[in-house]
Amino acid sequence: MNANYIAGAWTEGVRAYRNINPSDTRDVIGEYAVADRAQALQAVAAARAAAPAWGLSTPQQRFDLLDTVGSEILARKAELGDLLAREEGKTLPEAIGEVARAGSIFKFFAGEALRPGGEAVASVRPGVGVEVTREPVGVVGLITPWNFPIAIPAWKIAPALAWGNCVVFKPAEVVPGCAWALAEILSRALAQAGAPAGVFNLVMGRGSEVGAVLLEDGRVDAVSFTGSVATGQRVAQACVSRGAKVQLEMGGKNPFVVLDDADLGVAVAAAVNSGFFSTGQRCTASSRLIVTDGIHDRFVQAVAERMKTLRVDDARKPGTDIGPVVDEHQLAQDVKYIGIGRDEGARLLAGGEVIERNPDGAPGFYLRPALFTDTTAAMRINREEIFGPVVSVLRAKDYDEALALANDTPFGLASGIATTSLKHATHFKRHAQAGMVMVNLPTAGVDYHVPFGGRKGSSYGPREQGRHAAEFYTTVKTAYTQA
Repeated sequence: MNANYIAGAWTEGVRAYRNINPSDTRDVIGEYAVADRAQALQAVAAARAAAPAWGLSTPQQRFDLLDTVGSEILARKAELGDLLAREEGKTLPEAIGEVARAGSIFKFFAGEALRPGGEAVASVRPGVGVEVTREPVGVVGLITPWNFPIAIPAWKIAPALAWGNCVVFKPAEVVPGCAWALAEILSRALAQAGAPAGVFNLVMGRGSEVGAVLLEDGRVDAVSFTGSVATGQRVAQACVSRGAKVQLEMGGKNPFVVLDDADLGVAVAAAVNSGFFSTGQRCTASSRLIVTDGIHDRFVQAVAERMKTLRVDDARKPGTDIGPVVDEHQLAQDVKYIGIGRDEGARLLAGGEVIERNPDGAPGFYLRPALFTDTTAAMRINREEIFGPVVSVLRAKDYDEALALANDTPFGLASGIATTSLKHATHFKRHAQAGMVMVNLPTAGVDYHVPFGGRKGSSYGPREQGRHAAEFYTTVKTAYTQA
């Protein structure tokens, strides 16, 4: 059984979790240790004990650690990508791409360890010097989702370690394989770097046990969470109540606007990619296509025709476009919302059927991508995040109405537009109420070296990724010196 990693040692759990391949539910990937509350407390104690020494480690030591991890991930991207596709259901090319991104993230933050920055500022008082520097927060709890099981852990773990923090990492229960593989790579790199035991800890287990410790324990100085809105709100309340820093990414209901002047091919490709690739299980996915009157019918027809060519099959099979949904619970949620859309009066133009077995006869959690038309902004399928390959089309009379519909959502993560008009593209970039805006590109797919995050109900706290990650993983100190 693959164990947890606590205080520099592999530790058996209180029970085992059977990791099932969603492309073929007969395939058991492995058994992984499940930690309980007591083991989570041990991990927190280990991180707290290691924090003083690691916080004073040299930039070179941290660079070497992260660069080593990044190099191994990149060297093993085919192997790790195969594990990711087998475990989560993302197609193999997408999975390998995610692993490569994780490796690049570690490489990027290795460089950031050598660029801590700071300011020397003249005081308003004669003879006084002022220095503004950044120091590690201390112990950071990281709670990650299942949809990007190696990239999201990477973009939390790497900056935490780069700026001298110690980590307690709780991955989503349904994807322990990638988390364990990443921890195994880190364990060897940490030993090579001579890091204190407890700098990094992996505790796989339930949110109600392991996650609760990270939220409640006063020895955890900060918590970064990616997941559902309901859980994120509980995370925020728990952290704020005890004065811990908190960073939340909670999903979206992202719009993709298609204007009359759009290049039809570009618009269709971006919409299909945004809505259906990775089985629609991306917080940046476009689940609302807002299309103006002049191009509406041609666009909808073209999307429906493109959907007919999408191959739903085993995630690791060559030629697969759409893999399975991650598990039976997510599949049930997707099916529920397809029923809700029908009950609300939306027209299911294409897809939406459950596929119990793939073409080879393997049982899995397959769903043919669904496209709804004749929808209104008030429908639940346009208000609530489904997190599956379910997309709806809203008709708009012009750009102004399309923009209003795009912003008519409690979320604000990503927003996209297809247009050849510089005027409309420029206006949309400024007026879209989202943290990230894409023009003639899919909303899903962001670079690793720039900020990631949203507005409104999508995000809370400082941005993730890029140099902006320092706002969460460090605290600012101002020091005065009398000459």
